[in-house]
Amino acid sequence: MKTSKYTDTQILSILKQNEQGVSVAELCREHGMSDATFYKWRAKFGGMDTSLMKRMKELEDENRRLKKMYAEERLKAEIRLEALEGKL
Repeated sequence: MKTSKYTDTQILSILKQNEQGVSVAELCREHGMSDATFYKWRAKFGGMDTSLMKRMKELEDENRRLKKMYAEERLKAEIRLEALEGKL
């Protein structure tokens, strides 16, 4: 997955500037990003502070790890079923 060239604190800073009245077009031009990126960030991180953003990132990482574990265990279970069917 592609990583952002902006840190969490930079994203929050950009969103705060918009809340303080700086236009979206001006922010995008200043930081070299698209309008779509800004609106995606606002939808995802709007109203958060640094600690909430950090917690959300931790939960996303844990969720990714658990999904991978589940997929591996499911694959092992399917292999066991195929092996049992082959012995019968």
